[in-house]
Amino acid sequence: MADKSELLQGTLDLLVLRVLNGGPLHGFAIAQKIHVLSRQALEVEEGSLYPALYRMERKGWIEAEWGVSENNRKAKFYALTKAGRRQLATEQDAWARLAAAIGAVLREAD
Repeated sequence: MADKSELLQGTLDLLVLRVLNGGPLHGFAIAQKIHVLSRQALEVEEGSLYPALYRMERKGWIEAEWGVSENNRKAKFYALTKAGRRQLATEQDAWARLAAAIGAVLREAD
């Protein structure tokens, strides 16, 4: 759809970490949950999601384990680590500061 919002650079990690804070999910479920929670405004493409998941796994923020999906298919499930919870808190703080700064400009600019 043409009216889908593109993710700002650097926000995908935050969204994935936040979604995984609720428990382990496989890649498709992560993308679907972001889509649903954003009220269909955000759509995460496979070409963006999986490289981000592999990068976050290398950084130790998430860990992966093979399992069986709700469709009875083999899938890799991703879960947040302690380091991932710390990173989530850091990224949420940074996002709050950025949103406040943008809000100030929008309110004050003439």
